[in-house]
Amino acid sequence: MSSLPWLQPALQQFYQQQQAGRLAHALLLPLTVGDGGVVLAEQYVAAALCEQRNACGMCRSCKLLQAGNHPDVHWLKADGNQIKVEQVRELCQSLTATAQQGGYRVAVIEQSERMNTAAANALLKTLEEPGKNTLLILQTDISSSLLPTITSRCQRVAVSSPSTAQVQQWLAPQTLSDDILAWALPTLGGALALRDALQSDRFAALAKLKDDIEHSFISGHVDPQLADIKEDSIFDALSLSYRVLLQQMRVGGKDAFVMNAIAALAERIMRDSQQLRRMPTVNYLALMQSYVLDYNRLKN
Repeated sequence: MSSLPWLQPALQQFYQQQQAGRLAHALLLPLTVGDGGVVLAEQYVAAALCEQRNACGMCRSCKLLQAGNHPDVHWLKADGNQIKVEQVRELCQSLTATAQQGGYRVAVIEQSERMNTAAANALLKTLEEPGKNTLLILQTDISSSLLPTITSRCQRVAVSSPSTAQVQQWLAPQTLSDDILAWALPTLGGALALRDALQSDRFAALAKLKDDIEHSFISGHVDPQLADIKEDSIFDALSLSYRVLLQQMRVGGKDAFVMNAIAALAERIMRDSQQLRRMPTVNYLALMQSYVLDYNRLKN
């Protein structure tokens, strides 16, 4: 996990700011979990707590961190689909205590976009007045979903998802075409998730799902194989439907009206996907049937 080349510039910048005493008290880390956002957060925590300021792995703080019981580290994740106000209040209270190891008190909020409004507002005072030697790291998969009052109080880390070339080089000797990476990376959520999928049966299952969706759009009928789709694969199917339509747009050969209509349908699928994540149940087959019917009306 440590050898992710696209993380190195952001890690080196952290080291430089720390050595110069210019480390911000709150960092916004806009890199998805699947592309190594949590890995980079872990590396920041290790560097901040290390007595040598370089994640030496040998000092007392590094060994405590490696053992998973460093008393000055606080890691917050969603409780279900949301990060709730009670969780944030407890975190903020923990950060008022004196650091037991005499260095930083560090808090990481994983997928911080999952904070509900009350939770985000509860964090504001700590972001404004964090106290001495406090570091807050807000990792986010979707930075645009965070409240402006949160992002304006954080220093945004200059980090990007890996390029296709970087992913191909990192996955070597496993090789995937650019076309495959174009749908696999966003559907799975990033390079690390793709690597894990290739090492299991998940990638093959996704490729089969994509084929079934393509057949549905071409035939005008939802493929029978999609009728028994599992609940945890619904959002994979919606993401792949979006990618299939984008692929159809790249093929070309359609007039401007049809191209615009396909683009609108693709955007509708993504909006539906975002909205459905907040709903308890999803009538997936009805949705898929409506997408297929709408697409075929455009062809006729």
